[in-house]
Amino acid sequence: MSFHTHVLSNGLQIIGETSPSARSVAVGFFVRTGARDESAEESGVSHFLEHMMFKGTPRRSALDVNLDFDRIGAQYNAYTSEENTVYYAAVLPEYLPKAVDILADILRPSLRTDDFDTEKKVILEEIEMYEDQPGFVAGDIIRKLHFGPHPLGNSVLGTPASVTALTSDQMRGYFQKRYVAPNITVAVAGNFEWKQFIELVEKSCAGWETGPAVRSHLVPTAGSHEFKLVTKPKEKVQQEYVYAISAGPAADSPLRFAADTLALAIGDDTGSRMYWEFIDTGYADSADMSFYENEANGAFYSSFTCEPELAAENLERLKKVLADVQKNGITQAELQQAKTKITSRVVRSSERPMGRMRAIASAWVYNHEYRDVDQELAKYEAVTMDQVQEVLKQFPLDQTTTLVFGPLEELK
Repeated sequence: MSFHTHVLSNGLQIIGETSPSARSVAVGFFVRTGARDESAEESGVSHFLEHMMFKGTPRRSALDVNLDFDRIGAQYNAYTSEENTVYYAAVLPEYLPKAVDILADILRPSLRTDDFDTEKKVILEEIEMYEDQPGFVAGDIIRKLHFGPHPLGNSVLGTPASVTALTSDQMRGYFQKRYVAPNITVAVAGNFEWKQFIELVEKSCAGWETGPAVRSHLVPTAGSHEFKLVTKPKEKVQQEYVYAISAGPAADSPLRFAADTLALAIGDDTGSRMYWEFIDTGYADSADMSFYENEANGAFYSSFTCEPELAAENLERLKKVLADVQKNGITQAELQQAKTKITSRVVRSSERPMGRMRAIASAWVYNHEYRDVDQELAKYEAVTMDQVQEVLKQFPLDQTTTLVFGPLEELK
């Protein structure tokens, strides 16, 4: 494998990892914009804009976009998070020129008012659909509770009120601010020719507007450490959803690999502390911990779902697990098992160009660095007990923001 990088004159960043033995190629346009970049009046605009990209361009109708992807057998989609909006496709190598052309084209959409008004109804229906999913609603509440006024607490979907009030002019203004060339990274991995790829991107994107896309509020937060009980009618929510968030290392921290390993040891879906405490014993239907890294911030997310009558007892179990790890750490055996699981997942993901494309893009967008598979594995293999202890020292797991969401009116 070979890594390449190039910047167009307008500031568009291109990165690629060639793998001649691969049988396919994956390409993605990573726009450094998401919910954290929105004002209260714009809440939900990043996700809404993602939808609008597929509604047509000066060169293609919405039907043409989908048909053109289908004609080349592409696996394609897009997603929006708190920090990034990503458009991607995986194709056979001979169809890479067409894939680049389509993706670049949709990133300069028409943004017609008629399409905006029609798609707004779709977005509102999507919000309504997610409001019927307790886990999603609880996740939005706990992020807002933990981050408070910090923009990482912003909702990706927005609210019915914010989306209803949003205008097409506001969306166009947001697009012009955030979709400038220097705020976009094009990543490719698999079987392709680097020189040809630069030519493809330059042909499609060299005329894109340039300019700054500033991201504000790049400051760490320890979180609110609040507790909240949200009661929902039993006919709407049958189980209790419990979330606990504590602060963690940011995406550029050298401790992020230790934090990821620690979270797996505590809350993986098999063979972890939480698995043996909650799942194997039958106390909960699901239980896990994950580590999420962001610019200037990171967080450990612990959660479980259970029957309402077990929620109070299970919350005490969670507190006990977190307190024990905070006081005594994890064992060498747990550390090694977590390393083995992570490295296995890294290797399996890297066997697909899509996995490598996302991996190199993430490393570059957040840290402006490249790690091949061996280097990625080495980072996890190098995690020590001292590093895990340093994570616990700087980011105490037992200092949590906690949400209990479900039919309970009080914890007993």
